[in-house]
Amino acid sequence: MFNIGDRIAHPMHGAGIIADIEKKKINGIIREYYVLKLPVGGMLVMIPTENCEEIGVRPIIDERQADSIIDAISGIEIDMSQNWNRRYRENMLRIKSGDLIEVARVVKGLMARDLERGLSTGERKMLRSAKQILISEIVLSKHSSYEAVEELINSVM
Repeated sequence: MFNIGDRIAHPMHGAGIIADIEKKKINGIIREYYVLKLPVGGMLVMIPTENCEEIGVRPIIDERQADSIIDAISGIEIDMSQNWNRRYRENMLRIKSGDLIEVARVVKGLMARDLERGLSTGERKMLRSAKQILISEIVLSKHSSYEAVEELINSVM
């Protein structure tokens, strides 16, 4: 169970701070939700408290772990299928895993592909999303600005 003020990571939305815990009645059932405020764009995500583990919600990494992920990015091997559908599915599974190294692998692979051939609209959206997930957690871990972390990530790719 998390508390208001905790910093947590959602595998599909990125990291944020629990702004509130609310009870909502939906379809006649009262459930408790974490209200997660994301640092980018001030977006709010409501996460059912009872499903957090299934969804993959977890505490954010610490600053030391963030530094080791940043250091590891340059050595990440990119192995992406040439088949668009297979590549998209594999990348989606990597993002859903919640593992920041796997998310960084998606970002690095799509950035390289964009330089070589360009990206489809779907992959461009996936790249933006994966980058936001990766950067948002490092921003909160290192108490840094989004722009500074984005520049750092781009420099190690």
